[in-house]
Amino acid sequence: MNAQATQTPADLQALEAAVRIDLAAAYRLVALFGWDDLVFTHISARVPGPEHHFLINPYGWMFEEITASSLVKVDQEGQVVGHSKEMVNPAGFTIHSAVHDARHDVGCVMHLHTVSGTAVSCQEDGLLPLNQTAMLLNGRVAYHDFEGVALDHDERPRLVADLGDKSAMILRNHGTLTTGTSVAEAFTTMYFLERACEMQVAAQAGGRLRIPAGHVQDVVEQQSRGLEVVANRLVWPGLLRKLDRLSPGYAA
Repeated sequence: MNAQATQTPADLQALEAAVRIDLAAAYRLVALFGWDDLVFTHISARVPGPEHHFLINPYGWMFEEITASSLVKVDQEGQVVGHSKEMVNPAGFTIHSAVHDARHDVGCVMHLHTVSGTAVSCQEDGLLPLNQTAMLLNGRVAYHDFEGVALDHDERPRLVADLGDKSAMILRNHGTLTTGTSVAEAFTTMYFLERACEMQVAAQAGGRLRIPAGHVQDVVEQQSRGLEVVANRLVWPGLLRKLDRLSPGYAA
């Protein structure tokens, strides 16, 4: 029997409440790390249950304002579920609905427009395996060509085809995107991706670049396995403690 079928409405409500808190925390952390872009970009999380609903930010709210209760639940057609009167970003819906619909293993999708991440998205060679941080993502990064602001739903099949089974994607001339089975995993992958982009842009401002040999890259790629466990058990609890000190109230 499907385990999900045995869950009661109270079980699902408790699971959704936990997802709401983690997602609100991710928005606050994006603001804390300086990764936000006014009211633009978005993070979404799948709501437990058979309906395939997901949560996303109310369009027009600053990321440091987001709380668990302010998040908007939508269905796969972009219709608001529940009593929220807030609107959602149409481009955000296009990107996130595409991934959630195609990748049932994905619990969270995160998309940013940072300076360094967008700078690397504008480079022909994309992310280079210049350092340990970048090499942790070897084999995990996909690429999707820019087609304009993501308002056209016809782009969705191409976006998910380019993403494939990867956990990160560079949206060329646009920004960065990561996924995870949990909010913790998507955020931690984004941290490494954004950090690698920052390091790359800094390195390119210096002298001749040195890229480690292929066999060394293979070693680091093997060592990166288990990143999900580190994200959930070590990184995320620490980030929540940091957030409780610096930006409390996200769980409300």
